[in-house]
Amino acid sequence: MIRVLVADDEPLIRAGIRMILTSADDIDVVAEACDGREAVDIARSTAVDVALLDIQMPVLDGLTALAELGRAAPHVRALILTTFGERDNVLRALGHGGAGFLLKDSAPQELIHAVRAAATGNAYLSPAAARHVVDSLASPAAAARGEQARRRLAGLTAREREVLALLGEGLSNADMGVRLHMSEATVKTYVSRILTKLDCRNRVQAALLSRDAGLEADRGH
Repeated sequence: MIRVLVADDEPLIRAGIRMILTSADDIDVVAEACDGREAVDIARSTAVDVALLDIQMPVLDGLTALAELGRAAPHVRALILTTFGERDNVLRALGHGGAGFLLKDSAPQELIHAVRAAATGNAYLSPAAARHVVDSLASPAAAARGEQARRRLAGLTAREREVLALLGEGLSNADMGVRLHMSEATVKTYVSRILTKLDCRNRVQAALLSRDAGLEADRGH
């Protein structure tokens, strides 16, 4: 079972999310929080796999709570759920190590899919959030980010760069294994090594770094 924490200051929103998620037979909502501080405290003391965090919450907002979760409970995969889809919020969430970002008007099945993706170590961006990320790649600051990203990738081996390029495409470990003719366990080892070398907290950060650096996967595999 995927153990989920739902953090939102509106009881009706929490109840709706709980109803949607518990309709899936592999998801269990084990805790609820009405503010960001409570969410961090619960994640620290309770067995939680995925946290759904609203951005607009009292005491601690969702983005601040996300940053604290990275220190207090780094094993918890956090998804930002909000009505606000501005580019800065999306990029801040991913920069703080969020496993994804989706809007509250997303379809119920999309919410379930996002939780499952986060629980398996993959990233999830709603189509609206993905557009913000794509737009940011074309912004004036993209060139500077690209140069910085390429410097960070300089210490990777050729094979590690291949794995990172596929990570940038959003492939799972299993899919990368097929493309690179490696076992899933070997791919997992490579991913862990890459995250350590690049000082990335999770796959999302590494994927964004790959995109910034302009890595392209070899289509010959």
